[in-house]
This record gives sequence, structure tokens and C-alpha cells, in this order.
Amino acid sequence: MPTTTPACPRSPRHLRSLALTPLLAAALLLGLGGAPVSGTAGTAGTAAPAGSPPGARTAAPAVAARAAGVALDAEPVSTVPLRVRGLWLTSAQAGKWYRWGGAGPTYFDCSGLVYYVFHARLHRYLPRTANAQRLATVRISKGYMRPGDLVFFMSRGWAYHVGVYAGYGRVWHAPRPGQRVQLSRLWTSAWVAGRVR
Repeated sequence: MPTTTPACPRSPRHLRSLALTPLLAAALLLGLGGAPVSGTAGTAGTAAPAGSPPGARTAAPAVAARAAGVALDAEPVSTVPLRVRGLWLTSAQAGKWYRWGGAGPTYFDCSGLVYYVFHARLHRYLPRTANAQRLATVRISKGYMRPGDLVFFMSRGWAYHVGVYAGYGRVWHAPRPGQRVQLSRLWTSAWVAGRVR
């Protein structure tokens, strides 16, 4: 007589994933605006619903999806705030050499780094020099700063240096000749904050 092994009780993790399955399916249905489209985009059509004339076929899934207002090949809309994307791109330039007048992608000066990240890569209007960048951004108080905002170092009402705030009193910047793009602690209190629109 063959022996059978007792069935293992399902783990709590497995049961939780089973409980989430209907919720995920409902979310997908709501996101697509209706029932999921079956088949592949490359087919000419799918079988017609019951009650249709013999030999009738429905539109291809891609066409049906477009008719329902769903774009299958559309680029996803980014929900990451601009300042956070700017911070990621700035930190990715770490270690690149300072060069006066450099605006990337290999060499940077302070305002060239900010210009490269926000203007060239994120396609937001931003002038080339630090003081012009200060005037083109939205002024925010230091208490409302968030990572990815800009820090303008001031002297006599003029911004002479700029960096991207990384949080916890640190800033990404291209300091001076002979140094590389780096993360530094704020070294003075003579600065103002701005946010790229």
C-alpha cells in the first residue's frame, strides 16, 4: 500500500499572497478601464463573441485597447518629483573632475553641474551661471528645503557657488580646480535655497 505524506499547511506568507491576488486583479482592471485584453498585439483579430455571425472576428487587441483609451506602448508617467530625479542625476556625476566653464558630461564647474542635470538632462529651463540660476528658481525658506533643492552660496547679495542639497546638511557640488564632484557638509550659513520649477 503506497504511503502518502501529509499535506503541509500553507505558510502565512503564501496565504497573504493569495489574499492580495483579488485586490491586484481589481487594481489592474481599474487601471486598464475594464476587462483585460486577451491575445497578443501582433494578431489580426480574436474570435468574435457568442451570437455573432459565423466567421466574424473582433479587432486586434492593440486596436481594442486604443479604442478603450489604453495605450499599450506609451511611456510610463514618472511620479518621482523633479528635485529627486535631479538629486539622483547629480549624485551619478560623483568623481568627475572640476573644470571652469565645464557643463558636462565629463567636466563640470559648480553651475555647469546644476545646468547639466536640470537643463540638459531633465529639460527644465535654467540659465548657465550660479546667480542667474538663483534668480530663475523659486525661493524657499531653509526650513522647507528638501533633497534635490538648490543651495546658493551668497556674498554681498550675489550667488558665487551652487550645489544640490542631499539632505542632512550635505550638498553635492563641483568645488574648485583640482577637485572632483563630491558630497560635502555645508560649510557656511551664508546661503539661500531655491527650487527648480
